[in-house]
Amino acid sequence: MNQVDAAFVESLKQIVTAERVLTQDEDLVPYSFDGTAALKQRPGAVVFPLTTAEVAACVKLARDKSVPVVTRGSGTGLSGGSVPLAGCLVLCLVKMDKLIELDEKNLTLRAQSGVITKEIDDACAKVGLFYPPDPGSMKISTIGGNVAENSGGLRGLKYGVTRDYVMGIEVVLPDGTATFLGNKCVKDVAGYSMKDLFVGSEGTLGIITEVLLKVLPRPKARKTMLALYDSMEKAAETISAIIAAKIIPCTLEFLDKMTVRCVEDYAKIGLPTDVEAVVLMETDGHPAVVEEEAAQMMTLARANGASEVRAAADEQEGAKLAAARRNAFSALARVRPTTILEDVTVPRSELARMVSFINNVAQRHNLLIGTFGHLGDGNLHPTFLTNERDHEEMHRVEAALEEIVDETLKLGGTVTGEHGVGLAKKGFLRRQLGEGSFELMRTVKKALDPQGLLNPGKMFDPA
Repeated sequence: MNQVDAAFVESLKQIVTAERVLTQDEDLVPYSFDGTAALKQRPGAVVFPLTTAEVAACVKLARDKSVPVVTRGSGTGLSGGSVPLAGCLVLCLVKMDKLIELDEKNLTLRAQSGVITKEIDDACAKVGLFYPPDPGSMKISTIGGNVAENSGGLRGLKYGVTRDYVMGIEVVLPDGTATFLGNKCVKDVAGYSMKDLFVGSEGTLGIITEVLLKVLPRPKARKTMLALYDSMEKAAETISAIIAAKIIPCTLEFLDKMTVRCVEDYAKIGLPTDVEAVVLMETDGHPAVVEEEAAQMMTLARANGASEVRAAADEQEGAKLAAARRNAFSALARVRPTTILEDVTVPRSELARMVSFINNVAQRHNLLIGTFGHLGDGNLHPTFLTNERDHEEMHRVEAALEEIVDETLKLGGTVTGEHGVGLAKKGFLRRQLGEGSFELMRTVKKALDPQGLLNPGKMFDPA
């Protein structure tokens, strides 16, 4: 593979104009890393296309010159998926930010990939509709990035993840061909479901330039509650009891003791700092159902050992309580110079065991680890508070992560529930998938991208 050179840059300027091509070192620095700690690499050039045609022309140029291409949105990824290769071309799609159509008759929304995720839900809200996926970065992440990473969020337990809302995508293939996959039909079983191949493909198979999303009627009511526990086991038992009662809440989130303390210090929300776990519960839907489910959940929380259960008095207070969970990463990031936000998922029945295991790992390796996550779907975020300049400590972090991954897989879990594989998790992927599934993925990559130019080295090393 080749690096960007002067002739290549001049050709780029012919495609997108000189103002939308960056090549100076100081201009490239912000595009040399994403939200993942301790990963960075300087690209050769960054371009900002406005249309699918411009993306296709850039990809054709890169293919002809054998220059690797890394696609990027807002750079909020947490697995190194948009970290560039040295000297590569970065296609940054943030200027492709047009919301093309909100179709109330078919309950769909079509947008360019650079539209901010929260802006999609805000547009829906104006007409009484709802886009449920809500990654923690939704105020700054782009919808194209969400689709490429198959992002999750706090509402995943009830509403699912990004994949569940993608009805179609426009994608530029590695040879520069643009094609649209999918349609507005609720039912469509014609041929392979090709759009699903690209959801979660992390830019390794094609570049997503437009998305067609399913949207829903907005819930008429919502109620938020907080339960406090003196043990993680009691919190996990409450979750099991809620699911066993055939209640599927909108949100079931938790924060451990360290995370609660950091959040309270950061946001001054009024959380008690002497508890082992805080569980955030939220139900939404018809007002009568919301009241009934909220009462049931509060009763189940008390019956399973909650020392205190409180309900938000109104929507404003509910948003304040929810902010406790949404502020977790920001709060923890203030403690040490480097914050490594990990992402593992286990069956819900194994949650208490996994949280206990993470705490034990932290003690044995003398590390600070705050754990929070989506208790309702088993997705945990053990967050290492460390310093990447302390090489000895970073070795302990690596050893601890190895143990956490081993235990996760032993319990039937996955090495990533929502952040993706990228660079950070690719060393674990074969271990989880097994030889057959792993090689099948590489076969698909080789078939679609025989030159290996799209986001090379992400998910797995080149064959």
